[in-house]
Amino acid sequence: MAREYFDLWYPSAAEFFDDFQSNAARQRNSKAAFELHQATERLYHCVLLVCTFYTPHVHNLAFLRSQAELIDRRLIDIWPRDDRRERGLFEKLKEAYVKARYSKHYRVTGEELARLGEHVEELSQVVKVICEERIDALERSARAA
Repeated sequence: MAREYFDLWYPSAAEFFDDFQSNAARQRNSKAAFELHQATERLYHCVLLVCTFYTPHVHNLAFLRSQAELIDRRLIDIWPRDDRRERGLFEKLKEAYVKARYSKHYRVTGEELARLGEHVEELSQVVKVICEERIDALERSARAA
């Protein structure tokens, strides 16, 4: 079951990340921010499902992040909390789910998108490691039983 969750959610996140990159390259910044939000959301859902077989049906990245960080502390350092600018970037990403699509006042620069993209790439790498470790542990446990 964990493998099935991983095989569904992890590639889905990568597809949204590809869409983010494509839109960012075309300077469609709001659309790129929304796609990046979706990639991030799917990565958090992935790690939650693989590790706990449950994920809440929410789109709030701060809530999903907090739940995932309870599972594995390696996720904490991805979004620095001690830097006001970095906190603001995460907030901008969190708001992209609604504001990037519906608010004419939502603004995100190419530089901000690039920095957010770096964080999401790091998140993706860490999520992959955590999920692979969990799947390996479950498979070892099943073989031992």
